Amino acid sequence: MGAPLIGLTAYREDATWSVWSEVKADLLPSVYGWAIEEAGGLPVLLPASSRVEDAETVVSRLDGLVVSGGADISPERYGEERHERTTTWRDDRDAWDLALVEAAGKAGLPLLGICRGMQVMAVAAGGRLHQHVPDLVGTTAHNPEPGVYGDVEVRVRPGSHLSRLVASDRLEVRCHHHQAVSEHPGYDAVAWAEDGLLEAMEQRGDRFCVAVQWHPEMAADAGLFRGLVQAATAGT
Repeated sequence: MGAPLIGLTAYREDATWSVWSEVKADLLPSVYGWAIEEAGGLPVLLPASSRVEDAETVVSRLDGLVVSGGADISPERYGEERHERTTTWRDDRDAWDLALVEAAGKAGLPLLGICRGMQVMAVAAGGRLHQHVPDLVGTTAHNPEPGVYGDVEVRVRPGSHLSRLVASDRLEVRCHHHQAVSEHPGYDAVAWAEDGLLEAMEQRGDRFCVAVQWHPEMAADAGLFRGLVQAATAGT
């Protein structure tokens, strides 16, 4: 049996490289793929598709799924008016990522949500978001400025699946988010920043279904990727 196939949701943006300028491209920072490969998996990008009805077909060919970081989610997806700082959402990616998460749930596919991915998972379950974290906690520590990660200390609930994956009840993580999960039906809250902001959630049971608000591909908590790949290999 070969390495498990791990799907990674991707951006669809105007990009510039080599002789090409402002060309629409499907992309994702390479650190995601490197992290999956280091954990023993085989990464494959899943560009946003308008064929959301085919999400179950895509999921059926994967052994695991990562819903990666990215732009804000449209507040219409969780029934709220737009905050003035909620911008740049992508309706096509929202629809595709939500369809993938729903299909993964039906199939029992191992699932890891990262940053926006955690928010997608909460919204898919009928949850809601805080649209601008500084309004809630009074600082920009979770998103210092464009292109810069914040270093945030989080406490992890002892005995949770997450605590076993990262082998610690305290972590310093890399964050880059101005939105956060406020309601998460069907998930247990399992990690919090010092300012009280929710930083991770997970489902109970045997299925690997974990989401973190931080970027584990940028820090030393690679146990999340190892756990996903192990679950994908075992089929749980």
